[in-house]
Amino acid sequence: MDAIAVRKGEHEPSVIEVPKPEPEANEVLVRTLRVGVDGTDRELLEGGHGEFPAGEDYLVLGHEAVGVVEDSNGTEYDEGDVVVPTVRRPPNGLNRYFERGEPDMAPEGEYSERGIVGAHGFMAEYFTSSTEYLVKIPNEQAPLGFLIEPISITEKALCHAYASRSAFEWEPESAAVLGNGSLGLLTLAMFVQSSKFERTYCVGRRSRPDPTVEIIEELGATYVDSRETPVDELSNEYEGMDLIYEATGYAKHAFQTIDALAPNGVGALLGVPDSWEFEIDGGRLHKEFILHNKALVGSVNSHIGHFETASDTLDSLPESFLDSLVTGVYGIDDWEKAFADDDTTIKTAVEFSAYEER
Repeated sequence: MDAIAVRKGEHEPSVIEVPKPEPEANEVLVRTLRVGVDGTDRELLEGGHGEFPAGEDYLVLGHEAVGVVEDSNGTEYDEGDVVVPTVRRPPNGLNRYFERGEPDMAPEGEYSERGIVGAHGFMAEYFTSSTEYLVKIPNEQAPLGFLIEPISITEKALCHAYASRSAFEWEPESAAVLGNGSLGLLTLAMFVQSSKFERTYCVGRRSRPDPTVEIIEELGATYVDSRETPVDELSNEYEGMDLIYEATGYAKHAFQTIDALAPNGVGALLGVPDSWEFEIDGGRLHKEFILHNKALVGSVNSHIGHFETASDTLDSLPESFLDSLVTGVYGIDDWEKAFADDDTTIKTAVEFSAYEER
């Protein structure tokens, strides 16, 4: 069967032929519908992230997938069920994080990630998965089910952000997203759709006219160009932010967020930066944390519960927003276009087969 993979020593993906997988006990065979492409995939290709499966000279890409159960293999699933797979798997047998249903809290070395770290991904005509790592979704979500994984990332981050403020009455009125890539835009749409915030912002580095800026403003949020208003000056220009969601991987943003937060505010850090040494006034920032009860939380990955919530969230997002967000879905004959990275590309996916309801 066809799969899209990256080989060792190469920085461009290619279509390769791999054996069609056979489901083992408690596994199902899934016919892949669509697989999303995101920044992590591009980081893998650049060689800055990821790990090949042991003994393999290639890695099948893709961790944002939606598919249809082709062979239920005696499990509780039925043929024709539409499913989304989670990403993390135990590397060498279960450990305490997987045993308690919290693989997203496992530290490095205690998990593999399909399509990212040590395990092949879903960007192939078929894949198998244990049923405990699958989430059944409504049939009507089949075309956009590949968005559930990135939405689940934000669901988890918000859980942790709100948990950090649970010791007192916290009613955030303002929220800012750092980064206007696809994850940032999805998160911004979630903020706007929740109606929890009176003011919403998205910080980026793009000049008008730009499709992401148009989406931000169509959502009713304010676009902030960080070249004109740096993150640490947000509080001067727009008042402090109760909640900041960082999705850039720009290392300075973690520290600039502290200044941008309002008293009692929280920043959720999700972007993974490269190594970078620079000077900060650590004492001043430490003092800012203490005297204004601020918090920063780090978040990565998500678990089954977040995927289930993400499915509900996907239903709540405006159709017009989703139409603007997904700028291309490409078949296996022109899959390369899904990996294009230009000013018009926001969110793309590779389609392996069309969904037909049984």
